[in-house]
This record gives sequence, structure tokens and C-alpha cells, in this order.
Amino acid sequence: MELRQLRVFEAVVAHRTVTAAAVALGLAPSSVSEQIRTLERSLGIELFDRAPRGMTLTPAGERLLPWSRKLLDQADQARREVIADRARLRLGALETIAATHVPAVLARLAERRPDLDVSLHTDTARDALLGGVAAGALEAALILDTAGPLGELGFYLPPAPLDYLDLKDVPLALVAAPAHPLAQATTLTREDLSGQRLLVNAPACSFWLAGERLLGHDVERVRTGGVAVTRACAEQGLGIALLPDFAVRDPLASGALIRLPLDPPPLHLRLVWRADRETVPGLREVLYAAAA
Repeated sequence: MELRQLRVFEAVVAHRTVTAAAVALGLAPSSVSEQIRTLERSLGIELFDRAPRGMTLTPAGERLLPWSRKLLDQADQARREVIADRARLRLGALETIAATHVPAVLARLAERRPDLDVSLHTDTARDALLGGVAAGALEAALILDTAGPLGELGFYLPPAPLDYLDLKDVPLALVAAPAHPLAQATTLTREDLSGQRLLVNAPACSFWLAGERLLGHDVERVRTGGVAVTRACAEQGLGIALLPDFAVRDPLASGALIRLPLDPPPLHLRLVWRADRETVPGLREVLYAAAA
């Protein structure tokens, strides 16, 4: 049982397919498959159930998972102590919030721990960030979720002991162009929006999921793209959009968009990490800095 095999094992657990794990690790899928087969042969037992929709852990794989993380953490700590390496922190963040919410966290980190080597990794996909945290490729990640347990917004959680801290609310706004038929409404209910066109990104997007919770399936969903494209389409009267306040503040102020009178509950900016990795150097500092 080798450390590289355990790293591949954790990547497959986090990403659920050999192909996705190979992309994350920068390896060929055949190499990932061979590493898993070699690990299974060395242990004499299968670690994954293989199905067309992805790979899931067998009971033996579930038992190996905490040991894998412990061994990899110890190897990483040994390396740092032997070569006197700077403490390293790899922080992931959704691209949607990277420019608006992350710089303040990084500034507080730099002030608290100038010796800490921090690297920021942004991604459009929440699953990739959570998978990175689960696999140990990231120490922590900033994502969007709703009130309640982690994943209550409706997204997949990898099989790892994830913990989280709510940092701040991220208010949402339901917006439309001033000429939209609903623009003059003084009150709106969910039923009033039945049949309207809701401009959305991908199904895994936080704002898509928030729209599902707010409006259900009674609105027609029109795929547009990211936040900037969705906002531009709404300004052109192509439909209504559910977007974060920070993304529509200027067009609301200029009159290019109007806020519809249906108040959605806010999302929460959450810092997520593995509860069994809190002793990793620098991780407590990012928790304190993020919460400051």
C-alpha cells in the first residue's frame, strides 16, 4: 500500500469516476484504474462498487477512508518538518464569489500569519471544490449554501467528515427589465410567477438550486450562462433572474433592472473543511481569519 495509491483512492472517492479523478490528478484514466487495482490486489479486497453512474465505496473502502487521510496527513507533516517547509494552505473558492468575498479573507490571513504560504484555487463547480477538500487536495473551500445542515441547498456531499462555518449572508434579488409585465406589481406570490421565464445557469449552480427552492417547477427555465450573461439577458427583457445582490447592485441603481417584490431567503457563504484535519498547520488560522 503506497501513498500515491492512497492519493488516487481519495481522488476517486471525491470525484466518483476514474475520468474525473484523472483530470483532477493530471493523470491518464488508465493510470488511475491501475493504481486502484494494484491497491485492491495488495489488500486482497475490492474497495469500490463499479456502476455505470459512478463508483461507490464498499464496506472495506469505507473502513480504509479515514486511515488513508490519516496516513497522507502524517506523510505531509513529516515532509514539512524534515525540509523545514513553510506552512501551506490551499483555499478553494467558487468563481462567483472569488472577487467579492475572498480578498478580505486573504488579507486577514496575511496579517495574522505572514509566514503562511496561501494559494487560492477557484472553480465554477462546487463538486470539484468539495471533492478537493474531501481528498485532501484543498484544506478548505468557500461555497454557497442555504440555512440548515451542509448541503441543504440540494447538492452532493462526498463521503468525508466535512464541517463548516457560516461567514455571512449573501442576499438574493429576483430581478427583471423595467418593461417586464411584472415590473409594476406591488406584491407577488409564487403562483403569480407560474409560466414565467427564469434565466438560469447550470443545474448545479447555487442560484439554480435557490430558484428551485423558491419557485419550484412552475416557471420555464431558460439556460443562459454565468451571472454576467444571465444579468445581461434579464436587462434585455428575456426573462426574470434570481441573482446575488452584489451582482445586480449597479443595474438596479441605474434602472437597467428592477427588483420584483418577492423576497428570496439569502444564501450563506460557508467555509468548509474536513473535521479530521483541523490540526493541519494554518487551518485554524484560516477559520479565525474568515470569521473575523
